[in-house]
Amino acid sequence: MAKKYNSITEYINDFPEEVANKLEKIRVCIKNEAPNSEELISYNMPAFKQTKILVYFAAFKNHIGFYALPSGNEEFRNELLKYKTGKGSIQFPLNEPIPYNLIRRIVEFRLKEISK
Repeated sequence: MAKKYNSITEYINDFPEEVANKLEKIRVCIKNEAPNSEELISYNMPAFKQTKILVYFAAFKNHIGFYALPSGNEEFRNELLKYKTGKGSIQFPLNEPIPYNLIRRIVEFRLKEISK
């Protein structure tokens, strides 16, 4: 059975330093864009919520999964062509630079979307 996390800090601290640093940078990036959002663990993954879930993220063996829900992927479709994506998921390979600016813009888009 997988470990159950109670906080984003606990989640991040469970990974090797190199991966943890990338996760922490993603966390800061989201927090800077959405300072009024709440940090939580949902589906045993880090998530940010502001009335509704903005985004989730999670580390895997070879990538960091970023979940901006289908609307986030649709809005940034052209910029996401170089990444493996699913209906609402994006895979950022661990052996490539993480596109923090793109993450910031996706969070900004999701904030506008949920405040409609």
